[in-house]
Amino acid sequence: MSATRLSAARTIIGYAFAESLRKRVFAVVIALTAAFLVLYSLGAHFAFNEVEDLGLAGDALLDERELTGGTIFGLAMFAVLFLGSVLAIFLTNGVVRGDAESGLLQPMVVRPLGRGTMLVARYLGAVTATTAYVLAVYGATIVATQITGDWTPGHVVLPGLALAAGVAIVAALSVLVSVFLAATAQGIAVFMLFGAGLVAGLLGQIGDALSSRSLMRISDIAEVMLPFEALYQAGLYLITTDASGFTRTIIELGPFGGADSAGPGLVLFAAAYTGVVIALAVAAFARRDL
Repeated sequence: MSATRLSAARTIIGYAFAESLRKRVFAVVIALTAAFLVLYSLGAHFAFNEVEDLGLAGDALLDERELTGGTIFGLAMFAVLFLGSVLAIFLTNGVVRGDAESGLLQPMVVRPLGRGTMLVARYLGAVTATTAYVLAVYGATIVATQITGDWTPGHVVLPGLALAAGVAIVAALSVLVSVFLAATAQGIAVFMLFGAGLVAGLLGQIGDALSSRSLMRISDIAEVMLPFEALYQAGLYLITTDASGFTRTIIELGPFGGADSAGPGLVLFAAAYTGVVIALAVAAFARRDL
């Protein structure tokens, strides 16, 4: 990439990031996030207090604080994934078709910038905003859980990075869909893909409980096609490393798809998957008429 094109790409990334912060949807998400954090803090406070009142501290099978912390924090992780994905979808909504129809895209793809550089730059700008958002909200939930229940997950950093990577995949899928569909249809389609990923996690959990190879195979295939769910499950697994026995078994069932261990292979696959999706978006964009 030439110095001129690289400079233009940096400008577009900065523009996309600044535009993300100015969009009304970002303000709405911030308001909803503040409400979620308040409700989560109250819920965590009462959950820890009520579990202590049950007098389970002497139960050899259950660690009540670990069980409560792992369960409610798992719910918080799902909320962070959901809110981050909503933000990613709206920040990338209409990136191609929407901007083309409004006449904003044509001046941006002229040389030396080019279509591919513009599309990648817009994606990176959106991902910069969503990553900052996901890590900030994830960190806030950790602080809230520590204050209300004196509990922290087994791993602090890695689950947050897994959530941010999952949201980046959702953003990449949204960019790809934007090449083919108008803004409204794009949003609906990507939300449906997001829902399909969550359903795949639930199918895997049910299949594991029923020892159904068919359900587990369907879940595995869906997770390969939509790996943000696998990253979410890996994050759930990492927060339970301090639990053991029956307590860990219950926590690993997860609120929306069970926890599942993953190695470096998942990280490499997720990175490659994201790169392939963006490459497909660039290739498809290069062939479309504006």
